Amino acid sequence: MNVTWSRSLTLRLTLLFALAAALVLFLLGLLIGNLVEQHFVQQDMEALSGKMELTQHILKRDSKTQDNEALRRQLDDALTGHHGLVVAVFGPSRQALYGNENLAFPPALFDRPTVNDPERPIKWTAPDGLPWRGISAAVTAGIDGKIPYTIVIATEISHHEHFMSGFRGTLWVFITLATLAIGLLGWVVVRRGLAPLHSIKRQAAEITANRLHTRLPAEAIPLELAALTDTLNDMLSRLEESFQRLSDFSSDLAHELRTPVSNLLTQTQVTLSKARSADDYRDILASNAEEFERLSRTISDMLFLAKADNNQIIPNQELIDLAEEIGELLEYYDVLADEKAIVLSLTGNGQIVGDRLMLRRAVSNLLSNALRHTPTGGTVTVKINQNGDGKTLVVVENTGSDIPVEHLPRLFNRFYRVDSSRQRTTESSGLGLAITKSIVFAHGGNVAVDSEGGKTCFTLSLPSTHR
Repeated sequence: MNVTWSRSLTLRLTLLFALAAALVLFLLGLLIGNLVEQHFVQQDMEALSGKMELTQHILKRDSKTQDNEALRRQLDDALTGHHGLVVAVFGPSRQALYGNENLAFPPALFDRPTVNDPERPIKWTAPDGLPWRGISAAVTAGIDGKIPYTIVIATEISHHEHFMSGFRGTLWVFITLATLAIGLLGWVVVRRGLAPLHSIKRQAAEITANRLHTRLPAEAIPLELAALTDTLNDMLSRLEESFQRLSDFSSDLAHELRTPVSNLLTQTQVTLSKARSADDYRDILASNAEEFERLSRTISDMLFLAKADNNQIIPNQELIDLAEEIGELLEYYDVLADEKAIVLSLTGNGQIVGDRLMLRRAVSNLLSNALRHTPTGGTVTVKINQNGDGKTLVVVENTGSDIPVEHLPRLFNRFYRVDSSRQRTTESSGLGLAITKSIVFAHGGNVAVDSEGGKTCFTLSLPSTHR
């Protein structure tokens, strides 16, 4: 049997179905065979018991007044017309007093007379090969009523044996054929029963990268397969979402890298078009260096996110004073805030265990994003507090235009920008919020954003320290 068949669910169910049917039919065959056998035993016992009672009556009645010869004639007359049935009477020393056939009886008939035990006759095979079934009984008779006799009555059962042999042969042939027929029918039933699985297979095979929106119809699926269909549909939804993110990411990445590469290529071609002074070359190289730095940052950020996707970011574990770390970041951004007359403030305090550099980067990305989108004269506020779930919250709030609700769920996607028409030549690469999310997730926390009433709040929820 090849590997495909050995792993076939249809074959397994068919074999199990056939084996179960064979077992039931086998037990039924044994039951029927035993019942038929018991029927013949009961028939034989009726004849044997009747002759036993008659023989006992003759011995008790006539042995007192008749000699042995007269007793034999009396027994012969009683057994006339009963072919295949023999009666033997034995005296106290097991000497044969009467017997109408020369039949060798088994010792068990003398060792255990079965009088009053008609359900347990003894069966044996004579030297000539004929099968017999017999019973025996002990009786006292004679003039004084004390002479012990042993009566043995047996009947030849070859006709019964022949019938049972043919019956059992026919029965086992029928059971074998019935098992094969049931196995074949079982295969048909299993094939029809598994038809929904084949339908799911065909429909799933038709789903390609261009048809990830297709879902398996749950209405036509049996209840037993409904959970499987729902799981497959959920998987397709996740694949569609992941594929869409990957497609968007690939497009955005190509656009992000194409711009600086195109700038470098154009500027280099223009520079080589004619001879220039040393100062011109110096300015061009400085401009190229800026583009290379942008490329380097983008590649570095992409490598970081790739590690995050594969759970390869392992933060260091050190005690961090959030108020102290965020205070230093606010001092760093004071110059940029002063240029736009933006007020920076910090309230609250808290401590967590994590990677200092990673968390500084996460908060720095939020501050940079907030300062970039806060209008002149606005405010950026950082709040540190504890919630009732044992989490430390870091909230970065800035004033400015509200972010449309439809954009909020995608703000942490890579390269996602609310204003897609905005030129991508700024310092922002569109990866800052995605990196922040990856860092917070690596620390066992989560991120959230809310924008309404002229205020936008980014919230980092981080596990608190236990003292």
